[in-house]
Amino acid sequence: MDDTLPDDRNGPETIGPYRVLGILGEGGMGVVYLGEQRVPVRRRVAIKVIKLGMDTREVLARFDTERQALSLMEHANIARVFDAGSTETGQPWFAMELVKGEPITTYCDGRKLGIRERLELFLQVCAAVQHAHVRGVMHRDLKPTNILAVTTDSGASVKVIDFGLAKATAQPLTESTLYTQQGQILGTPEYMA
Repeated sequence: MDDTLPDDRNGPETIGPYRVLGILGEGGMGVVYLGEQRVPVRRRVAIKVIKLGMDTREVLARFDTERQALSLMEHANIARVFDAGSTETGQPWFAMELVKGEPITTYCDGRKLGIRERLELFLQVCAAVQHAHVRGVMHRDLKPTNILAVTTDSGASVKVIDFGLAKATAQPLTESTLYTQQGQILGTPEYMA
């Protein structure tokens, strides 16, 4: 959804220090709002919040893992976390870089990019994944909708998002880290390796 025309369904007026401008997207467990920070800098952000009633132990643990995994990342091709907290009703949230992009396949197909341009974007994805691995984090749900492509002043660029199924490879990311049960499948089957 275009962040300049967010869905205006009723949501909170504020989340933490951010004014909520609308809904960017909604999944089964959470909502992503378009927010605006006013001080100390003025910028728009994406704010991810767990839906009321979805605060099971597993959902909360995965959400905590995602925000902790993202907070470890300092890479141009991974969306950054700016802030985190809990709402007045106890729902965890985090504010992150607003990526005004589209899924990498949509971006490439819509612009009829050739093999060379597609590979240049893919190399950025590889660099982001390697950065995560060096930081001890495996994404585990890499797919086109979790790789957003944008056009910047310096050309095409990608941002890897949604570390909701991330797994720590060296040490637990949080005290509430969940361990995948034997036989449990996480991720999107069409994109699993």
